[in-house]
Amino acid sequence: MSKEEDFRKYIKKVYRLTALFSGLFIIAGGILVIYSVNPDFFNFRKESTTPVYVAIEEDEDTIENGIHVRTGLVDAEGLMTVVNNCTNCHSAKLVIQNRMNEERWNATIKWMQETQNLWDLGNNQSIIVNYLVTNYPPPELGRRANLSDIDWYELKD
Repeated sequence: MSKEEDFRKYIKKVYRLTALFSGLFIIAGGILVIYSVNPDFFNFRKESTTPVYVAIEEDEDTIENGIHVRTGLVDAEGLMTVVNNCTNCHSAKLVIQNRMNEERWNATIKWMQETQNLWDLGNNQSIIVNYLVTNYPPPELGRRANLSDIDWYELKD
């Protein structure tokens, strides 16, 4: 054998070893990727489990810390009347954010009856208005606080 043939055989061996290690590296990388995406892929002793679903019963009229949980309204006399009559059409948050006095609540209810097809509340109207005025009164507006610790500057003409 000549040196040239020995060199070719040596190169073929190096090529085969390089191809073998490259293939093993690619296969190992693929296995690692599959395992990282789905670790249960290689679990051949799978135990079939059937999930059990349990319905959670919630009391819709639960009151925690003085607040009606479902609506967020304050627990007081007339709460359920307000919930039954007001939250049929709109969110309780709308009731909470509109803080009005008795006159404005009555005017709003009258407007809803005339334009929004609100039914006649009868004796419930006074209960609803009393609840709203007591628990959600209009904010008291006063004078602004005096200005203090202001670094005043003079205007130059």
